[in-house]
Amino acid sequence: MAGLAAIEIAQKVSKTWRSLHADWKHSNRSTKSGKRHRRKERTSLASQNRGGAGCSTSSSSETSASYGSTEDRSSSRPMMSWQDVYSIAVKWRQISEPCDPVVWVNKLSEEFNSGFGSHTPMVLGQAKVVRYFPNYERTLDVAKTIMRNKLSVHNKSDKPIDLSKEGKLENIDHAKSCDDLYELVGEDFWLATWCNSTAFEGKQLEGTRITMVKMGQQRGYDFAIRTPCTPSRWEEFDAEMTMAWEAICNAYCGEIYGSTDFNALDSVREAILRMTYYWYNFMPLSRGTAAVGFVVLLGMLLAANMEFAGNIPKGVQVDWEAILNFNSNSFVDSIKSWLYPSLKISTLLKDFPDVASTLATTGSVVAALSSYDD
Repeated sequence: MAGLAAIEIAQKVSKTWRSLHADWKHSNRSTKSGKRHRRKERTSLASQNRGGAGCSTSSSSETSASYGSTEDRSSSRPMMSWQDVYSIAVKWRQISEPCDPVVWVNKLSEEFNSGFGSHTPMVLGQAKVVRYFPNYERTLDVAKTIMRNKLSVHNKSDKPIDLSKEGKLENIDHAKSCDDLYELVGEDFWLATWCNSTAFEGKQLEGTRITMVKMGQQRGYDFAIRTPCTPSRWEEFDAEMTMAWEAICNAYCGEIYGSTDFNALDSVREAILRMTYYWYNFMPLSRGTAAVGFVVLLGMLLAANMEFAGNIPKGVQVDWEAILNFNSNSFVDSIKSWLYPSLKISTLLKDFPDVASTLATTGSVVAALSSYDD
């Protein structure tokens, strides 16, 4: 699934970038032409003005107006939106795992308006959830950092619990387990991570919620992350994703378009990782956000002539790296340490048949995903 999805993403993104690059070249030619035209006008005006104060200078405003319209043409925007890009991977995820409800959260009207949230437990009662428990210690440390920073948490009725009194703050550093944190707060609670905005200076977006719920008659806790998706939160992340996608297009579609110089593409790689960071903190799907996010990452790298030829290191979950980092720079630094050494320059994309037209029906996609070699 991932390979075909990444190739289709790369092919469609490449078409958009090709068009944007053509616009950029046209804009540059027009700008240079406009500058030459203005130089000629200034020379002509200077020679006319030597004849006296009564000489005409009316052509100056016409030149200015003409140059303004050229600038307007240059401000083109991507023909694909960020959601169009991710929707390609969503389609493949839906077909490959038909029993999973992979849906955009804002399409779930009632759940969306009431703040539908995903639930990913690390500890459930006395059980350690195998897939997610490796993130337990780190999540506990992040929870303690937020407690020290905010001096409060929220109870299950969303009312704040003050941690600055009765010596609670001093005990945070000594907490080593769910038992310790729960005893410190005294009841079920949640707290929210945040991620610093790149698009809007000084703005913090609500990331995920770390929740601690005592399991009734059972021993143990439901220690989990839950990501709410309310309309207001959607609007904030939609704006952030829009800016992140435009940053990728701007980074690639200018002078370095089509480059096979790995170092020259550094700004493109970082822009792609930055959008991936916000995608994972956004978590806009009912299921499948992790897989979809990484497939889109691979597809966009391939569209920029970079192929990932390695594996995700053992113990690393890319979505959790994003969720547990408060800013995109930290996430970029943590991922590029293993991602970049496994990237190689590749121009094979142009040799592949068009995926969308070759596998034009759901049946053909299923057949392709079901094929195997003996």
